[in-house]
Amino acid sequence: MSSMRVFFHAVLLAVALACQPAAAQPRGPECLIPSKPGGGMDLTCKLAQKALHGQPGAPELALGYLPGGVGAVAWHTMVSQRRAEPNTLVTFSGGSVLNLALGKFGNADVDDVRWVAAFGADYGMVAVRADSPWQTLDDLLKALKRDPKKVLIGMSGTVGSQDWIKMALLAQMAGIDPRKMRFVALEGGGEQFIAMHENHVQAVSGDTSEALLYTGNGRVRVLAVLSEQRLPGALAGVKTAREQGYDVVWPVIRGVWMGPDVREADYRRWVKAFANMEASPEFAEKRARAGLYPFSLTGDALTRYIKQSVAGHHRQARQFKLLRER
Repeated sequence: MSSMRVFFHAVLLAVALACQPAAAQPRGPECLIPSKPGGGMDLTCKLAQKALHGQPGAPELALGYLPGGVGAVAWHTMVSQRRAEPNTLVTFSGGSVLNLALGKFGNADVDDVRWVAAFGADYGMVAVRADSPWQTLDDLLKALKRDPKKVLIGMSGTVGSQDWIKMALLAQMAGIDPRKMRFVALEGGGEQFIAMHENHVQAVSGDTSEALLYTGNGRVRVLAVLSEQRLPGALAGVKTAREQGYDVVWPVIRGVWMGPDVREADYRRWVKAFANMEASPEFAEKRARAGLYPFSLTGDALTRYIKQSVAGHHRQARQFKLLRER
């Protein structure tokens, strides 16, 4: 049985275990996180929760967790069991959109859900432990080139995930066959950094917002950020990959979607709530404190952006022969 088929069997089993009979009472407003606590998905819902708090007419969001399949369990639960819940939002990232494009959610399509809002972005990054012998991105890539089997890289997802593609692009530029590298698939950024702290992996391919959660304790060294220019704030001293001779830029948008059968009035109510949130003077400060950078799209404009992104990922995936046959 192929590894991809095993993956889908595991996802379907997790969905079956996660899906419960519909509650008798309507659910209150909830932001559902398709990963374990910690990491960028968790951060996104918490930012929405804090930023909506106190906005005129905006609901108070509770947080819920439904990890599994790097977002696949939450996706299939919502589209099969919770299609019309008017107050349930699910957080997503650019990685979720990539997984959708690659068929990692099965025969799912962009139009299977309703895209509500994107309200921030961060960037890919590569990090190691602070006591690692590798001081620069070049040091790490040279070690990988000497013996790719001696370096375990933690990532969220499996082969073909955004964390994998980021490292694959860097590896190619260093003359390394990405298929020879060793990766450990983990469930979100929180698990990645815990695994690195315990030395189960020696490097992490993740996102800057996740790195900011762990750099403050002095245990993490970020080797490169995958942005066009150096980022402001706590990572201002970290060179871009481009500065270090590796022209890889990877922005990661963050936002929320809803079930496909949500009534138009409820959908528009949430679109308006997030549009108002993003326009408030206080939101930019909250977003910056969360380690995110400006990116704002809601409703129809976001849906068009997602469709364009999926088309772009299809083209990129052909480079690595990652597209699944449907």
